[in-house]
Amino acid sequence: MKRQTDISDMSGGLISFDRRRLRRFIDKLDALLPRELKAPEGTLSIAIFNDSDLAKIHAQFLDDPAETDVITFGGDSEDSFAGEICASAERALKCAKNYSSTPSRELCLYIAHGYLHLAGLDDVSCDDAAAMRKAEALAMEILDKNFKKPIFKYNA
Repeated sequence: MKRQTDISDMSGGLISFDRRRLRRFIDKLDALLPRELKAPEGTLSIAIFNDSDLAKIHAQFLDDPAETDVITFGGDSEDSFAGEICASAERALKCAKNYSSTPSRELCLYIAHGYLHLAGLDDVSCDDAAAMRKAEALAMEILDKNFKKPIFKYNA
């Protein structure tokens, strides 16, 4: 069964992208990651924000008003809803240089990170964080092997 992926761009015009390519990235994660790293079946929602709007969500739902890169909300299997990934395009633009990355690749990493949270991975303890970094590396290998051009274009 192919997943439905709903995508919302709430970045305020910071980025432009072809939603089909982002859906294809999720489809590739679904197809190529090991079973234990796959998000649950069902509709997946991806919302891309700017820093201030994602910080408001962070404050409202996690009682932390700080800016963040990604927030993941688990879904409901009874409703065939895998969950929601909320990522900051602005944070990716600001942080990419620190990690010798591009803003598009950094934003894809945030989305992959959220996807892996939905699969059950956490990154609170050192051991969990190490497992998350390893899984993120697999997800980014999938990105690099299947997408020669960036998924996101920054308009700033």
